[in-house]
Amino acid sequence: MTNAPKKIQSAEGKLGVMLVGLGAISTTVIAGLDAIRKGRTKPYGSLTQMGTIRLGKRTEHRSPIVKDFVPLATLEDIEIAAWDLFEDDGYTAAKKAGVLSTEDLEAARGALESVKPMKAVFDREWVKKLDGTWVKAGKTKRELADQLMQDIQNFQKERGVTRTVMIWCASTETFAEQTEVQKNLKNFEKGLDENDASIAPSMIYAYAALKLGVPFANGAPNLTVDTPALIELANETRTPVAGKDFKTGQTLMKTILAPGLRARHLGLNGWFSTNILGNRDGEVLDDPGSFKTKEESKLSVLDTILQPELNPDLYGNIYHKVRINYYPPRGDAKEGWDNIDIFGWMGYPMQIKIDFLCRDSILAAPIVLDLALFMDLAKRSELRGIQEWLSFYFKSPQTAEGLYPEHNLFIQETKLKNTLRYIMGEDPITHLGNEYYGM
Repeated sequence: MTNAPKKIQSAEGKLGVMLVGLGAISTTVIAGLDAIRKGRTKPYGSLTQMGTIRLGKRTEHRSPIVKDFVPLATLEDIEIAAWDLFEDDGYTAAKKAGVLSTEDLEAARGALESVKPMKAVFDREWVKKLDGTWVKAGKTKRELADQLMQDIQNFQKERGVTRTVMIWCASTETFAEQTEVQKNLKNFEKGLDENDASIAPSMIYAYAALKLGVPFANGAPNLTVDTPALIELANETRTPVAGKDFKTGQTLMKTILAPGLRARHLGLNGWFSTNILGNRDGEVLDDPGSFKTKEESKLSVLDTILQPELNPDLYGNIYHKVRINYYPPRGDAKEGWDNIDIFGWMGYPMQIKIDFLCRDSILAAPIVLDLALFMDLAKRSELRGIQEWLSFYFKSPQTAEGLYPEHNLFIQETKLKNTLRYIMGEDPITHLGNEYYGM
């Protein structure tokens, strides 16, 4: 029996997408949106724009495109703003990032030049490899949060947007664990007033967004909203949050391949992963503190997919190593190399080799688009707090306290689509299929 659809507010009006960081990812998003709007390309990689969703029985042949099934904002209604620690407009930033061809860069020049970054909240203690000049000044972190809230409100007024989302597309901060300040909202707000050292810039952005009821998605492995304090604020203001760390290259491959190994009960002795990249992200990750944050995100994937505690004979003694190497000549064209040592029947060893020559920002851009549209949908559907159904897009998905994250890409896709069916009052798809065989 079909569920009753959730009450969803209209998607009419402009959607403001505020990007933290105007680097390779954000400028690629802007250029791609311009190219799609003007018919120069199609929205490749975007589930919202190109993905289909099956409804009902297979015999009914109902599989609309996602954007035609759920009421999403249109691409024409998106308005973009950004913060960055450098004053470069989008065109100059994109040119320096080196992701786009000259042809694509020049075709999107007007759209890129129109995005001039607001001053960033930045603290070099959290990103040691960068030193920006276009940064906000304030005596306390509370003042910085207030300035960000003013930026949001000014953007909403000047651009006439009716709804807003914020997405972190900036650098990986140095590794951090929860302190007393992050344990509840009262402590956190006191910490803002007292300039507590454990409050990172990303947390100040998230606080400003959530205080104004603006959904926040975290595209880096930073702690950010993965704390009781900011989840409390999200629930209080009835605002969605999602994160963390965009799932793009090597980890995407792990979440595709590891479920297959487990499904066929093939054993695993070791998985060695190394990356070379030369963009700003690679430079930042050359710092041990920032790499530690990223390493924790990448290493967590295999354990929750393979569940060695349930399959000790197959996965109880895995050697898993991850390396990231900053190599400037490669730029944004990252190479991820994996050596996987597996074993099968009678314990005979086998190997799998992966050499994934990918483009980080090209893979991340459609994720940013989908998250912006889905986070807006979540807000209009009165979904608040952690949006685990968006785990599909993240390396380290956030979950409610006490739950382990689901990393299997195919389970994540099923969860995402079933959530959309639930929102729209359609039955979930279980793939049981016994109705076709008279069982």
